[in-house]
Amino acid sequence: MSQLPEACRPNAGDLAPVIDFARCEGKADCLRVCPYDVFEVRVATSAERKSLGLLSQLRSLAHGHKKAFTLHPDQCHACGLCVEACPETAIRLLKPRSA
Repeated sequence: MSQLPEACRPNAGDLAPVIDFARCEGKADCLRVCPYDVFEVRVATSAERKSLGLLSQLRSLAHGHKKAFTLHPDQCHACGLCVEACPETAIRLLKPRSA
C-alpha cells in the first residue's frame, strides 16, 4: 500500500463505491488506484450481462464483457481516487444501504 491520500476518511464503510455497469468498460483504473483493495475486474456472468440494455450489452461485448465489481466495499475510505480515475465516470461514492 502506497502513501494514503489525506482526503481518505478514517472510518471504512461510511461511503461505498457503486458502479454503473452500463458505463463500466472494465479498464481496471479503479483497481490500480485503490489503496484499500476494494475492487476486482472480471468477466461479467451471463445473468449480469442480461441486466444491461442492448446498447450496453454491445459495448460490453466490445470490451470482452469485463466489468469492475466491489469486492470489499466495507473497506472503502472514500478517498475518491477511483471516481477520479474512472474514464467512463461509472463510479459514485454513496452511503451503504442499511441491512
